[in-house]
Amino acid sequence: MKYKNVYIFLFTIFSTLSMGYGQSTVDEVAVGTWKGFERINFMFDGKEAHLTRPEKPLPGNPWLWRARFPDYHAEIDSVLLTKGFHIAYVNTNNQFGSPKAVEVWNGFYDYLTTTYGLQDKVALHGHSRGGLFIYNWAKQNAEKVACIYGDAVVCDFKSWPGGFGASKGSKKEWQVLKTEYGFVSDAEAKAYTNNPIDNLDALAKAGVQILHTVSLKDGVVPPDENSLLLVQNYIHVGGTATVSPCSSGVQKSNGHHYDIDDPKMVVDFIMRHSTENKLLDASKFHRMGNGLHNSRIQFERNKKGRVAFLGGSITHNGGWRDSIYAYLKTRFPETEFEFIAAGIPSMGTTPAAFRLERDVLSKGKIDLLFEEAAVNDATNKRTETEQIRGMEGIVRHLLKSNPMMDIVMMHFVDPDKMKTYRAGKVPEVIKNHNRVAEHYNIPTINLAKEVTERIDHGEFNWEEDFENLHPSPFGQGVYARSMLQFLDKAFAGHIDNDDKIKVHALPNPLDVFAYANGVLIDVSDIKLKKGWKIDPNWNPIDGKRVRPNYVNVPMLINESPGSTLQLTFEGNAVGIAIAAGPDAGIIEYRIDRGKWQRLNLFTPWSTSHHLPWYYTLASGLTGKKHRLELKTTNEKDEQSNGNACRIRYIYVNKP
Repeated sequence: MKYKNVYIFLFTIFSTLSMGYGQSTVDEVAVGTWKGFERINFMFDGKEAHLTRPEKPLPGNPWLWRARFPDYHAEIDSVLLTKGFHIAYVNTNNQFGSPKAVEVWNGFYDYLTTTYGLQDKVALHGHSRGGLFIYNWAKQNAEKVACIYGDAVVCDFKSWPGGFGASKGSKKEWQVLKTEYGFVSDAEAKAYTNNPIDNLDALAKAGVQILHTVSLKDGVVPPDENSLLLVQNYIHVGGTATVSPCSSGVQKSNGHHYDIDDPKMVVDFIMRHSTENKLLDASKFHRMGNGLHNSRIQFERNKKGRVAFLGGSITHNGGWRDSIYAYLKTRFPETEFEFIAAGIPSMGTTPAAFRLERDVLSKGKIDLLFEEAAVNDATNKRTETEQIRGMEGIVRHLLKSNPMMDIVMMHFVDPDKMKTYRAGKVPEVIKNHNRVAEHYNIPTINLAKEVTERIDHGEFNWEEDFENLHPSPFGQGVYARSMLQFLDKAFAGHIDNDDKIKVHALPNPLDVFAYANGVLIDVSDIKLKKGWKIDPNWNPIDGKRVRPNYVNVPMLINESPGSTLQLTFEGNAVGIAIAAGPDAGIIEYRIDRGKWQRLNLFTPWSTSHHLPWYYTLASGLTGKKHRLELKTTNEKDEQSNGNACRIRYIYVNKP
């Protein structure tokens, strides 16, 4: 696929003081300013580096990478920052674009695109010897280059610092260069055949556009031996390049330093080739809602943050979640973060609403929470009513616990959702979850729609790249890139001194029976009847798979038809959280002496798992106190090998 390589990301859990990309490390992070823009200064691989951020990034986060002399002709940087570009720099100054310098650049590129979500195609700007860096890196990474701008650049080190042509060169720098490249003699260095002027085919094939400005009076880096020769060679292999001689301003240093005649031309060139023909813009799949204003103030001013992740297996697994950890630590380097990973496989909104207190809110006040359930709510065939009551219950419970909490709702992708979008419709589960998000003005990230459109746009494919609803590392990268762009936009701009954390509105509920007060009742507190027992440390003996918190824990069990279990509770909903294994049976239950109802506990996945499963037995109940009666039967699913009912929790939505 033509865009596939731009989605290959590295996902490593790292701290602010040690962020691993191969052997690279990042430390000594400090936030300052440059010409009124936020600049993040840090050490990358032991080398000084910085990233200057625009107040309002352009969609896709385009960026300019400066090589050597990063403050020379900085008027270009200032204009690009104003227009929404990021500006990056890493100090490999005395390495002359050597293979070792290119290795550092490779790591720096991976770090910036992964951690800060910068665009995959970068514009390169080199001045003087900076030409050695930008071209030597670009030739190895042509698919990552948006365009190249060279400003009096060295394109052949035999010219400078070698001094084997019209230039006097620099004997001191020539010796440093030879040592850096490992040349043992002048002859070996002169025989080198991979200067910027050489081997330009890959850049031409990738369609990389080149612009150089020069002074025709430059005696240090003569254009005839450098820019003009490179441009000629590039055109001969099918590339497109332009040279603009500058002569209107003051020229110094033997013509090597000069004013650019038309800086706007340079800015327009960089913008045109960095923002056209790019990948789809992720922001079209984002709804900002009430934003992340509160959590940003909490992180920046109070220097503490508790961030939770609630969902199913796609949240439980590593990948995008680790990238958000890394982003937040880097974006707020002075903040002490606590991250709560509360993803459990197979869990949708109903389980989340009732386990919310145990798995999230019991950890303390939450400042920012990411929630996903669209895949499991649909796969588990939750009804429209359940989807609304579950998601709204989560939101209301969260906001009642902390009215200043910021919440982000995410919709992940699966084949059914792609099919629905391609039919011109919105998947029902996303429609239902979005009703809740819009009612409470919660930000959303629609990754289901985004992945569908990116595949249809030809950026990658499902089978080989994304693989399945549990994304490959490649797919995790697609998710992460979108989320980081969302966070960059949410945290953009300036916070004034008088800006305060605000209470989010809590409107009247969409559904008065939403699970906003869900709790789990431990089975150890239930009075037993004949035929029921509690195994204090249950562990299956059939070798089938289990899930965390559903093995080596207390389990209320009846494995044969027996007596009725009775429970009195207060609330408008009640259910059982069970381990639905290969021997799961069929039960009967009733509420308040009503009609007995049958429930098959065997799931489509029970043959291989003792699967955690939440069955809501009743909801929308009126009055406070109710009585649940439950009994096993001698019936079973045709695929089941037993009549077991194993209950981990009773769950109740309190009044």
